[in-house]
Amino acid sequence: MLSATIRTYAYQQLDVADFSRGAGSQGVPRDWQLKEKAGRAYFALVQSDGLDALQLRSTNSSFSFERQVQADLKKYPLLCWKWKVTQLPQGGDFRRAKTDDQAAQLFVAFSKTRAIVYIWDTTAPQGLMENAPAPPFMSIKAVVVRSGPAELGKWLTETRNVYEDYKRLYGDSGPPPVVRGMRLQINSQHTRSSAECSFADVTFRSR
Repeated sequence: MLSATIRTYAYQQLDVADFSRGAGSQGVPRDWQLKEKAGRAYFALVQSDGLDALQLRSTNSSFSFERQVQADLKKYPLLCWKWKVTQLPQGGDFRRAKTDDQAAQLFVAFSKTRAIVYIWDTTAPQGLMENAPAPPFMSIKAVVVRSGPAELGKWLTETRNVYEDYKRLYGDSGPPPVVRGMRLQINSQHTRSSAECSFADVTFRSR
């Protein structure tokens, strides 16, 4: 299990993506693994408006960065992150397999069969929450956090109560689950177009 840093402010914070830690082998950020699904991955660790960020560029490709985490939503229900999208895949819409491309996706995995993905979609309306395409025997629920080009080129800070999203999407009112893994992804292979985004400062917080 890869480690994460716990910091204490007026709240407790579990750091998941701190890109100031630099890169390991082949330029991949420390604690993360590169997964290429289609085409070639183009990425870089950059300084952007004072932020240490991971920049992803997709041209008719699909790739992601993944890591294991151990985040108990009873203790850390809030997920916070910063992202910037500079190019959207043309015609992307997760609701159809042929257009299921997004400039930025953040997957939160609870098990091998359940996950929530927070996305910046080209077309699907902001606020939409419904099933996303998934492999057999797996359930992925999508939350459209941002949609369209209105905020392109701007760093935006997002906060989601993952436990509340989990209860609503899975209809599960049991004890808060534990987050086991995270994935940062970009893809444009279905629409045969291009996309670009950056991520920074992904954390779980107690409040």
